[in-house]
Amino acid sequence: MSAQPDHAPLTPHAPAPGAPAELLAQLRADKRADSWVPAFERQWTAALEESRRTFSLAGLYEVVQEWQGRIAHAPAVDAFVASGYDDSDAVDLAELRRRRR
Repeated sequence: MSAQPDHAPLTPHAPAPGAPAELLAQLRADKRADSWVPAFERQWTAALEESRRTFSLAGLYEVVQEWQGRIAHAPAVDAFVASGYDDSDAVDLAELRRRRR
C-alpha cells in the first residue's frame, strides 16, 4: 500500500542543480537573447517567489523544462521559417476560442 493518494499530481523530474545557470548561458548565446533572456529572468523570478511562498520547487522545474524545450526546438522553428512554407491556412486558435464562447 502506498502512502501517496491515487489522485496526487505527478511532480516533474528535477533538473540538475546547475541547469538554470547552464540554461541562462545558452539563452545568452542564442540569437534571440535580447528577448529570451529577460523573459526567462521574469519567469524564473516569479517561480522563485512562488517557491518561497509555497515551499514547492515544481514551478522552478517547469520554467527550466519549458525553456529547455524552447532551446531544443528553436532549430526546427528556424528551419520552418526559412523554408518559406506557406502556413496562411493555419487556424487562429484565439479566434477559435472566441467563437466557442
